Amino acid sequence: MIDVRAADPSHPAEVLVVGWGADGLVIDGLPTTLLPLAARDSLESWDERPGIGQAAVLPLPGSVPATLVLVGIGSGSVAELRLAGAAAARATGSTELTVAVPADPPGTAALIEGLALAAYRFRLGGAAGGTPADGLRSVRILTDDEAALQRGRVLAGAGTWARDLTNTPASIKTPASLAAQAIEELSPLGVRVTERDESWLAEQGFGGVLAVGGGSAAPPRLIEASWRPRGAGPEHLVVVGKGITFDTGGLNIKPGDAMRPMHTDMGGGAAALAALRAIATLGAKVWVTVLVPAAQNSVSGSAMRPSDVIRHYGGRTSEVLNTDAEGRLVLADAMAYALARLRPSVLVDVATLTGAMKVALGLRTAGVIGTDTALAAQLLAAGLAADEPVWRLPLNEDYVGSLHSDVADAQNAPGSPGGITAALFLRPFAGDVAWAHLDIAGPARSGVDVDVLARGATGFGARLLTEWLLARAA
Repeated sequence: MIDVRAADPSHPAEVLVVGWGADGLVIDGLPTTLLPLAARDSLESWDERPGIGQAAVLPLPGSVPATLVLVGIGSGSVAELRLAGAAAARATGSTELTVAVPADPPGTAALIEGLALAAYRFRLGGAAGGTPADGLRSVRILTDDEAALQRGRVLAGAGTWARDLTNTPASIKTPASLAAQAIEELSPLGVRVTERDESWLAEQGFGGVLAVGGGSAAPPRLIEASWRPRGAGPEHLVVVGKGITFDTGGLNIKPGDAMRPMHTDMGGGAAALAALRAIATLGAKVWVTVLVPAAQNSVSGSAMRPSDVIRHYGGRTSEVLNTDAEGRLVLADAMAYALARLRPSVLVDVATLTGAMKVALGLRTAGVIGTDTALAAQLLAAGLAADEPVWRLPLNEDYVGSLHSDVADAQNAPGSPGGITAALFLRPFAGDVAWAHLDIAGPARSGVDVDVLARGATGFGARLLTEWLLARAA
């Protein structure tokens, strides 16, 4: 991630970012060391007014700053400032920016999020992950609020780490390597991380995870990461994130174009782990456990077959009608385990689960379905705060019959409406606990650089879950 620090107002800037608000240029109070009088005179005659989330670049040859970047901040809301940060990151080819856009603490944090997320690039070359050497590397922000700087860095870091995990190709990323990444990143923060291997999964009866991962040379894992700092209350929040490190579709194999981005099918697990890292970094007083059932859904002589019946943790059975409906099979095991062993107060699962949700809500909005209205409302509010929008869909009982199987408790491919029937499949594994299912299949990936998004994995859900967990800790 880019380096973000407080700016020294006595130090001149080569590239200076200033705001254009609803009432015009916002430069009152800026020291002349940052914005000399000659530059102010140039601004007064500048007639290109950037809209919200847009930028205009004003070169000042032979001057310091050598370049002024005007970004549209509208009324200065958190959402508008996040977009302004993104516009600033993309406005020039500079590796360093000084940002002098006035904002309250939440707005400062949002500016940092926008800058870091829009500057993000993933590339395997000289260095794996993060921002390439030719991109924006350093930002200095005119503020003395260290808490706002830290919050912005941590929230942006949640999004970029989730992107790094998700963008990593399957030639490098396996269930075991994903577990190793979680241990490396989270353990130093005081998070207790346990990697459960295939032998443990077999002993405990994780039939879904074992079936999905059975066709791969890279065996499955269950990653269990728990944060319970001193002072946390008795409420135990459990987040289960889908961790399919590659999805061929199994024997019901995907078409080539649909299979190509399937190294990103663990975006839900990445978001959950990244949110946990964020709250641990901030020291949030909240008890959270993240479970990531991780597997590769591959094709081989040991792959699960259509018509197989698998027994999940706890004993419930599923008939496999479609091996490409694998995400719900691994989520079911982890949810049942959470219910039996972790005694959650609240259970949330997050997954790139169904193409149907992309059809229903498009590529910028996630769906939430669940059993608790208050919990759904909290997630919607967190999504609004993070600019990761969520729309609630009904858990419609009319479609329960489509789950019927003659040989098992349920079948895994009940058909349309696919987003709702997938949630109905998962519901029994949540028991009576307040539960919400986040289907992020649409917004987890982007084909374009736009706003805070960069091509590839978006990290969707990481900042949303962070906002939700921080709100529960308040």
